[in-house]
Amino acid sequence: MKNLYLSKGAFPAKIFEPTLDYIRQVQAADGAIAWEDGAKFDVWDHIESAMGLTIGGDYDNARRAYDWLLRNQMADGTWWAEYRNGIIVDATRKETNFCAYVATGIWHYYLVTDDKDAALSYWPMVKKSVDFVISLQEPTGAIPWAGEPDGGPCNDALITGCSSIYKSLECAWHLSVLAGEPQQDWLEARGRLGDALRNMPDQFDRTWESKARFSMDWFYPVLTGVYRGQAAKARLAERWDEFVVDGMGCRCVNDEPWVTFAESCELVLALLANGQTERAAEVYSWLHQWRDDDGAYWMGYQYVENIVWPEERPTWTAAAILLAADALTHHTGAAELFTSISLSEHEDAFDPAYKVAK
Repeated sequence: MKNLYLSKGAFPAKIFEPTLDYIRQVQAADGAIAWEDGAKFDVWDHIESAMGLTIGGDYDNARRAYDWLLRNQMADGTWWAEYRNGIIVDATRKETNFCAYVATGIWHYYLVTDDKDAALSYWPMVKKSVDFVISLQEPTGAIPWAGEPDGGPCNDALITGCSSIYKSLECAWHLSVLAGEPQQDWLEARGRLGDALRNMPDQFDRTWESKARFSMDWFYPVLTGVYRGQAAKARLAERWDEFVVDGMGCRCVNDEPWVTFAESCELVLALLANGQTERAAEVYSWLHQWRDDDGAYWMGYQYVENIVWPEERPTWTAAAILLAADALTHHTGAAELFTSISLSEHEDAFDPAYKVAK
């Protein structure tokens, strides 16, 4: 398949059935979804893959994935950085954007299924995880990228990670309202975080080299709603030629000839969030040349050496393909989750920089 153009109302379910099958085949008996069969996995990518299953209507296996999170959540609301075959392989940290992302996954499940009972069954898990993340927030509003094994904060913050948390706090707020327990402090934390992301660049990358070479630092603040309207349009235009390779996709970093396809799908979502529908459909159309015969998608392509690299087909890349397809076609009730903000009357009150972001 060379190009696949999608538009509203035209979700190609038959084309994506093998992609869903690939995620199912990798999912372990305990519900965990590794990067590939027998490979490592982390909570963020596990949740991304569960969302892919949900889009495909495989609610049972999506629930099995969320049940794994429920069973393996620690007392402080966290999960370790990495697992493999049911075993913890990296217990050096508890990454905050991983922990927060569970709210995004459960809210996504509810939007697709309208299953309130299922969503509420996970509410205690979400509350514990989000409370942990919020507990680490710094006075400036930035949230450290991880917690130490003892629960204390690591001493730096990431733009991409904090942008992801910003979106997760929106989803967490909705779940708290659904549960009848509105968490006003979560909205306040989201407002402070948005202010830091827009106006305090010195609060990020304080102890290591800037991550600005990564495309995710460029478009994630648009994807997650930190920037909107003209501010978002200007941000995307500013570095477009630096990261986007026509006919291929989005580069992972600006100093390597390497396009990666999960990032390309997320760029599609960022474009849709900014109302650039035609450009989003065009970028998405390029990605299906990187589909393998069984419906899986390669991680990336090195276009100087003309090789697929690395030779990995992550489940979360397949899930990103499905998330972008849903957003383009409006296939499910969660189609606009990553392309719109729905806090309405609460927004101005709890995000002092909101009007600037417009």
